[in-house]
Amino acid sequence: MARTATKTTIEAITGQSDQKLEVVIIPVSDVDGAKNFYASLGWRLDADFRFDNGFRVVQFTPPGSGCSIQFGTKITPIAPGSASLYLVVSDIAAARGQLAASGVNVSEVFHQGTPGAQFQPEGSPLRLSGPTPDQSSYGSYSGFSDPDG
Repeated sequence: MARTATKTTIEAITGQSDQKLEVVIIPVSDVDGAKNFYASLGWRLDADFRFDNGFRVVQFTPPGSGCSIQFGTKITPIAPGSASLYLVVSDIAAARGQLAASGVNVSEVFHQGTPGAQFQPEGSPLRLSGPTPDQSSYGSYSGFSDPDG
């Protein structure tokens, strides 16, 4: 008797299809300024579409990322500078150096003195200087802002 192999999928097991976060919309005040900024980081420009009604969408993807950012005109009513994103890297010192070499104003590497310290403003006493002593994943941070903050 012949048997056929079947591929097990997430959908077959859970009844749900795969779900992947692919794009995050970020609000900007100057589309061309933001485009220049993200290009200077070495991110891949995926799209820059302009339409007759003034709608414009620009999409960039960081190297190795499965998720992109989009910004443009008439794309979101959210105020510029109101989004925060995590850019996860395997070597924070190297990534910080690359950003600084690109002319980005990037903070020193720090770790949390207390949970949530990474969300506090630069200079907060809750942020401790240097990488986390145990080198744990998601334990060390460095911040930078796009032109909208």
